[in-house]
Amino acid sequence: MLTRSRELATTSEDLRFFMRVAALSSLTEVARELGLSLPAVSKRLALLEEKLGVQLVRRTTRRLELTPEGVLYAEGARPILSQLALLEEEVSHESATLQGSLNINASFGFGRRYVAPLVSQFAAQHPALTLNLQLSSQPLNFLNAGIDVDIRIGDVPDSRLVARRIAANHRVVCASPDYLARHGTPQRIEDLAQHNCIVLRQHEADFTIWRFSQAGKEIRQKVQGSLTTNDGEVAMRLALDGHGLVLRSWWDAREAILSGRLVQVLSCWQLPSADIYAVYSQSRRTPKRIKCFVDYLLARLSEYTVAMPQGRQVTGEGERP
Repeated sequence: MLTRSRELATTSEDLRFFMRVAALSSLTEVARELGLSLPAVSKRLALLEEKLGVQLVRRTTRRLELTPEGVLYAEGARPILSQLALLEEEVSHESATLQGSLNINASFGFGRRYVAPLVSQFAAQHPALTLNLQLSSQPLNFLNAGIDVDIRIGDVPDSRLVARRIAANHRVVCASPDYLARHGTPQRIEDLAQHNCIVLRQHEADFTIWRFSQAGKEIRQKVQGSLTTNDGEVAMRLALDGHGLVLRSWWDAREAILSGRLVQVLSCWQLPSADIYAVYSQSRRTPKRIKCFVDYLLARLSEYTVAMPQGRQVTGEGERP
């Protein structure tokens, strides 16, 4: 019986290990996350492949790619680990202690500023829980990434996921007082064509088209400028330095606007919503560790809706599949 228990424990650890390999696509990152040496991680992967008798990943110069067998193994591992976590919670449901692991993904900017401090505080409250926060710049293929909770900004089109809004958010156009003093404040959407607009290029979107709406009317305005970047923090820095107008989420521009370092313009118009969601897989019973973490985010981010302009204060409640 003892030998069988050890075999099961080893199998579950193998599954968890490979899910991190599949999610990070880098043995170096896996080694850093697990606190192991790169040779130790490489050896562990090699032993797993030897045990299964198949190659799970292909090693390229830049990253790891899953083989068809690796994809199959990862797809099979997710429900097994999910069921194991549920079983552990069912057995110990009387206990208030959160156990197991919780893998979280968020964008770089929002993740650093808001999610990371809350993860730190949540970890202090639940020392038996292992937490991993991964930051990414590109939209995540949630179902294949080994992530329990993904913090997303904007719509979540995948109907197989549950998206719970944890904070209201919208986008604003703003510039520094110095820029507006030198170039004037745009009064109409069309005025943007005469201004230097700081263009943020992300996720292969049409980054030169800014969309506005008012009373059911929508206007699409093409913008241009001398500065383009793929990083939101850089775009904000350029705006603060007086280089032009920028379109940013309220969570990012909020402090600068409230302090007067940036001024919101065209405030009578609305821009596309950018509400913030905690996204997780649909399940018969959401694991306790996920529910508690999302509840914690919702409670702590409630202050986020304070002082939103245009009377657009909205609570972060709500869950939609």
